[in-house]
Amino acid sequence: LFIRLLSPNIDCLVKMDSSAINDIPREIEDAGDDVKSLLNDVIKIKGPVVKGFGRGSKELGIPTANVDSDALGQCLDEAVSGIYCGWASIGSSDEVYKMVMSIGWNPFYGNKQKTAEPWILHDFQESFYGKEIRLLVVGYLRPEANFPSLEALIERIHKDADISKKALDLPEFLEKKNDPFLKPQSP
Repeated sequence: LFIRLLSPNIDCLVKMDSSAINDIPREIEDAGDDVKSLLNDVIKIKGPVVKGFGRGSKELGIPTANVDSDALGQCLDEAVSGIYCGWASIGSSDEVYKMVMSIGWNPFYGNKQKTAEPWILHDFQESFYGKEIRLLVVGYLRPEANFPSLEALIERIHKDADISKKALDLPEFLEKKNDPFLKPQSP
């Protein structure tokens, strides 16, 4: 399996050579068939949360925190499409949450714009539109795919979330939760 990965360049995403893939530890393989790799270089994304297409919560029952594509600039254009797992923090909070994220075109919907859409695996009581979101992407799950039905898409997103939760509990992934990038910047 050939996987191209992403790497940070300040707060920018760029393509990396495939030699950046770690050998897959047995524990990660055991976390699920779809966890393909621990990234050698984590991906760091920071920007304001914006309203998306309005499908996440309403149509899918999966609230995503859409990252402002303008904040990512042309870096998003260079990003390799796929499903990733990692850590997220929001605004001035020190809390760090597990997340699963799609980077790509959402082929089921035929998007014309490439997006980065993390699903923070936590139940929030209030909206955080406009707040800064910090994402530390540490693992690659699978390539982006199309689905025959909305139900199949929803089922797969939940499977990706379950795999992410399990994988992020492994020491290789868990240690990344304390990365200083996830801390809010002091005023």
